[in-house]
Amino acid sequence: MVIEIHQVEGFDPQHRSFNRNAEIHRSEQGLSARFFYEGLRVDTGTHFEVEHAMTDLVDRLQKHGFSQLRSRVNFKGSRYLAERQPWIDYPGPVVR
Repeated sequence: MVIEIHQVEGFDPQHRSFNRNAEIHRSEQGLSARFFYEGLRVDTGTHFEVEHAMTDLVDRLQKHGFSQLRSRVNFKGSRYLAERQPWIDYPGPVVR
């Protein structure tokens, strides 16, 4: 069951800006995030908090070459939040 939809934006591996939705799903095991982009599907592991599912999703997207990512929740259940929620910026991966 989808419990939240988050707007995710940033740059794809080809350095093009993008804006897509990430769905937060609830199951008996917990919460997970799902994201689709041009044939790429990214699913996270199971977490107990939405923030952890989103951080996991961002980590996975960064490993695919996405950068300068940020997100905000747009829907909680069927309630549209009318883009009133603040953006959460995710730092890029540490390069060593």
